[in-house]
Amino acid sequence: MVTVAHYVGLSFVLFTIGVVGVLIRRNLLTVLMSIELILNAVNINLVAFARQLGDLTGHVFVVFVIAVAAGEAAIGLAIVVSLYRLKSTVSLDDASEMKG
Repeated sequence: MVTVAHYVGLSFVLFTIGVVGVLIRRNLLTVLMSIELILNAVNINLVAFARQLGDLTGHVFVVFVIAVAAGEAAIGLAIVVSLYRLKSTVSLDDASEMKG
């Protein structure tokens, strides 16, 4: 039987992979994918606890998190395309030169 502890463990693993990816990687696309992993880890927790409590509030929050993730992906992709056109690379070291 799968319990909430299993979901929390899976969420912890995904969250840890996401944080490590954000902190270590220098490629902007990899960092954006790591942020998506973090958001999905939060979604797993929200759904697992909402199901355990029998409440729909967690599911509503998941819909909002998915909407935010979609916006983040669209804006992130636009930044990646702009950076690639300007510098011909998607390295975060080159992105720091795009400030003001």
